[in-house]
Amino acid sequence: GGGGGGGGGGSITTLSYFGSTRVVPGYNVMGPAKACLEATARTLAVDMGGLGIRVNCLSPGPVNTLAARGISGFVDMKNRAIERAPLQRTATADEVGAAATFLASDGAASITGQVFLMDGGLSALAP
Repeated sequence: GGGGGGGGGGSITTLSYFGSTRVVPGYNVMGPAKACLEATARTLAVDMGGLGIRVNCLSPGPVNTLAARGISGFVDMKNRAIERAPLQRTATADEVGAAATFLASDGAASITGQVFLMDGGLSALAP
């Protein structure tokens, strides 16, 4: 996929989290790190667009991964998200993979510089 001018094109997808824009207890320094990641993705989307390279972020709610298990209070964080989310669930690793696959596909050829929230609707709620 790709399109654009010149180069071979491609797609870069990063993983972020709601803690990039809101304070999440226990997330600590990861919040500012994810905010930086999202800003970098937007900058890269602009800088690399001429090469046909798209850059986006997926921002699922708490997903049970090896890295997540290292976050203090992760289980409580995930349970709170499930309780509050309109869909009463968070994304699975498979769903995150499916979304990344879509972003890498020709079907997403015009999508770049975006953060896709896939948190069961939690981010739609007022704080």
